[in-house]
Amino acid sequence: MEFLSVTRSLRIAMIAPPWFDLPPKGYGGIEYMCSSLVDALVDRGHHVTLVSSGRNGTKAQQHVRTYESPQWRRLGEPLPDLVHAASVRRILESMDIDVVHDHSLTGPLLAAQRTTPTVVTLHEPVAGDYKEYFSSLGDSVRLVAISSSQRATAPEMNWCATVHNGTNPDNFRFQQKKENWVLFLGQCVPHKGMHIAIDAAREAGVGIRIAAKCSEPAEIEYFDSEIRPRLSKGDDAEWLNEVGGEQKKSLLSAARCLIFPISWDEPFGMVMIEAMASGTPVVALNRGSVSEIVDDGLTGIVCESPADLPTAILRSAQLDPEDCRRAAVGGFTSDLMAERYETVYESAIASTS
Repeated sequence: MEFLSVTRSLRIAMIAPPWFDLPPKGYGGIEYMCSSLVDALVDRGHHVTLVSSGRNGTKAQQHVRTYESPQWRRLGEPLPDLVHAASVRRILESMDIDVVHDHSLTGPLLAAQRTTPTVVTLHEPVAGDYKEYFSSLGDSVRLVAISSSQRATAPEMNWCATVHNGTNPDNFRFQQKKENWVLFLGQCVPHKGMHIAIDAAREAGVGIRIAAKCSEPAEIEYFDSEIRPRLSKGDDAEWLNEVGGEQKKSLLSAARCLIFPISWDEPFGMVMIEAMASGTPVVALNRGSVSEIVDDGLTGIVCESPADLPTAILRSAQLDPEDCRRAAVGGFTSDLMAERYETVYESAIASTS
């Protein structure tokens, strides 16, 4: 899709998942993206109604809750998302809007029941039941990919655009002088590679600080089997649990590098652009969207195998934090993301008028 300038004000219903506040206090990549997009759209003159659970910390002119509290304790259960979708259907019936932008899982099922166009951003790898589900929705929704690598796994689907996620660089603290430790920031699950990160930092002789969500049974099981034994081997690996706010900003800005040793095809990876906005290079394994986001040798080092990570950690000190910040500001801002979604919205509206 060719991204064009949009001058008129649109009425947009932004549907977030029911699991975390916007913006989230800690973990929540989808919620961070939604928050950044809402704020940028409002700044660009649009009227946004946010439908979510819990508190609203965005600039949305209108906020409608489906749950008083976010439902993160029930992640993995089907009913919260179903109740959320049913509430959204009722809420939208009384609203005068131009376009619905849905980030939830169940909500897109109801798109065929309304005449207002629905744009759906896919935030997961497009495979298995997830792929089958969104393929079955046909032309009732317009699908947006968050990376070319994600879209390439299912080119036959009803894609209308590829729009990289963005963030507001002003929300992060740039720091030129780095400290001598690496940062792992994410979720305590095997495919995020926390165990690989600890082993690589130890082999490089560099300390590591680990900040991760670890509350669900599978996360705790992985922590107990793979992470706790590694932490017991020395104080060079520090467990911080889940972080947010100023603590997260301080960690991102001070780290020698962010280590991102994923073993799955990550569709995007918000933490990479957050690190770059902080002037911190990314050392990552070459899976999913990594090579679209990290400029190898400039804003980070892209590795082909875990064995390459220790050397990459040491080399990361040679990269210029100014280059990292410049890349984030030039290519991954929330304003640029919003500008591209404006074109998606206008195209969806035009196709139904």
